[in-house]
Amino acid sequence: MAKRLVLLAALLCAGAVHAADGSNNVATRPATVERQNDADGFTEPLKSLKFNPGLDQREFERATLNALEVYDPLESWNRRVYHFNYRFDEWVFLPVVDGYRYVTPGFVRSGVSNFFSNLGDVPNLLNSLLQFKGQRSLETTGRLLVNTTVGIVGLWDPASKIGLPKQSEDFGQTLGFYGVPAGPYLILPILGPSNLRDTGGLVFDFAAEAQINFLNVAQVSSDHPELYVLRAIDRRYTNSFRYGQMNSPFEYEKVRYVYTESRKLQIAE
Repeated sequence: MAKRLVLLAALLCAGAVHAADGSNNVATRPATVERQNDADGFTEPLKSLKFNPGLDQREFERATLNALEVYDPLESWNRRVYHFNYRFDEWVFLPVVDGYRYVTPGFVRSGVSNFFSNLGDVPNLLNSLLQFKGQRSLETTGRLLVNTTVGIVGLWDPASKIGLPKQSEDFGQTLGFYGVPAGPYLILPILGPSNLRDTGGLVFDFAAEAQINFLNVAQVSSDHPELYVLRAIDRRYTNSFRYGQMNSPFEYEKVRYVYTESRKLQIAE
C-alpha cells in the first residue's frame, strides 16, 4: 500500500513539473515573437521607413501641377475671366436659376430642356455627317423625327425611351476630327472653358443653326431675344458644375485639364 502511495505521489509531482514547463513556454513565446516582430519591423513599420529629406511640400505640389500641364499662354487673362465667371455665377446666374426653379413647375422645366435639346440635335446631325459617322447620323435623324412629331416639337423625349440616346457633336469636334489642333486654352466669359479651335466651332454652330432656322426658332428669337435668355438659363440649370465644389486651390488647373482631356476623348470616339 505504501509503495502504491509513493508511486502515485511521484506521478503527480512529474505532472506538476511538466505543466509548469508548459506554462513557462506559453508565457515566453509571445515575448519571443514580439521581439522578432520588433526586429523585423512588423510591429512598428514606420521605424524602418525612410523619407527623402530633400523633398518638401512645395516640390510635391509643383510636380503634381506639372502632370496637369496644358498649353495656356493666356493664363493671366484666363484666370481673370475665370474669376469673373465665378462671381457672375455666384451673384447672378445661380440666383436666377434658383428663381427659375422656384417659380416654374418641374414638368415645364423638363419641357423647356427637351425643346432646346431637340433644337441642338440639328447641329449634332450636321457635324455627325461632316465626320462621316453613319450610325450616329441615323440615330440623330431618328431622334429629330420622333421628338419633333411624337414628342410635340421636342417638348418630350420619347426617342431616348426607345433606344435613341442623345449624341453630342459640335464643329469643334469636327475640326479636331480633321486634325486641326486645339490651340491655346481659353476661358470664355460666362460660357467657360474652351480653346481657340472650339471657340471657332461655337461660332460656326450658332451660324448654322440660325441659317437652318429649324422650327422657325432662329427667326422668332431675333424678334424675341428673351428666348436666348431662357436658353442660357436652361443650359445653366441642366449643368451640375458649381464653382468651388472641388474645394481646392488648384481648381483652375483641374478644370483646364479635365476639359482638355475630355475633348480629346470626344474627338477620338
